[in-house]
Amino acid sequence: MNRQQVWKIVGVVFLACGLAGAQRIVTFNAPGAGTGAGQGTLAQGINLERTTYGYYIDASGVAHGFLRSRNGTFATFSAPRAGTASGQGTFAYSLDPAGAITGYYIDGNGAMHGYVRSWRGHFTTFNAPGAGTGSGQGTLALNINPAGTIAGYDFDTNGVAHAYLRAPNAGFTTFEAPGAGTSAGQGTGTASGIGLNPKGELTGAYIDSNNTLHGYVRAPDGTITGFEAPGAGTGAGQGTDTDGLNPAGTIPGVYVDSSNVIHGFVRTPDGTIATFNVPGAGTGTGQGTVPEGLNFEGAITGGYIDANSVSHGFLLGRHGDITKFDAPGAGTGAGQGTFPLLNNAEGAITGYETDAQGAFHGFLRTP
Repeated sequence: MNRQQVWKIVGVVFLACGLAGAQRIVTFNAPGAGTGAGQGTLAQGINLERTTYGYYIDASGVAHGFLRSRNGTFATFSAPRAGTASGQGTFAYSLDPAGAITGYYIDGNGAMHGYVRSWRGHFTTFNAPGAGTGSGQGTLALNINPAGTIAGYDFDTNGVAHAYLRAPNAGFTTFEAPGAGTSAGQGTGTASGIGLNPKGELTGAYIDSNNTLHGYVRAPDGTITGFEAPGAGTGAGQGTDTDGLNPAGTIPGVYVDSSNVIHGFVRTPDGTIATFNVPGAGTGTGQGTVPEGLNFEGAITGGYIDANSVSHGFLLGRHGDITKFDAPGAGTGAGQGTFPLLNNAEGAITGYETDAQGAFHGFLRTP
């Protein structure tokens, strides 16, 4: 389930730690991005060619999608019928190898609709079966795999979430995880960006009737396996959340314990779960370790929130080594800092930083 979007869930070592060594971090701003608090550029992912993508929020508070090539050239876009008022617009979350990008837009009435934009710039918009049409309802498209299958979830007229898969021929499969709640703010969601792998495996989380999160993985044949990270709390806003999976089926994620502290975990395809905390992560409510991305090689990137509630980047190598880093210009106040989201196979990392004024800037870290 995507902690950065609609569901607003509560804040979400035994390993060796190294300081950032040879690396290069550049920050960037999409053309038209605003410079005030809550405005700016939010990079969401990166592919093997170092094309970064995401969305930016302009000076009027409206969101627009972007693609940034390896040489720094931008293409910006807005979905047809995307709203033009503050809080509306176009959000981009996942890019396939052929250059198709998927996400959702919020229309002038506050409803969400999925879209896929081809590498030629052609838009196809869609709504999942049963998606509501009112403000805060509708379809979130969050993942696209090499076959062109799209995954995400929708909110119905009662505010309940339901997961779906959209085939390249536009056919839909909807599903609910066993145990998912049926009240507003509950139901079944998916991870974003890398939640759907080339084999068709999908991961996400569901919220039960007690508003507790639980992880799941759905096999290509539709079999759903739920799981809990050791130490996950069982109260409202606590539990287990997932952040995606790689082609091998390895899943990174977070769990929120009974004290509302956040911890990282890695689940291997055989179901084994290892937990970890980045040294320097805070131990207060809403603080801790927040994995976000996982590449083909099994390296994990994300952020850790320190005792002052400032976020810093980390990279957990496949051999257990941890490298910490901060993007240039990242703020040092509570809620500010560096927020890595995805890493590619060669180890390049993208995400965004929040500066001292509360504005967002994209960054690219290359090894």
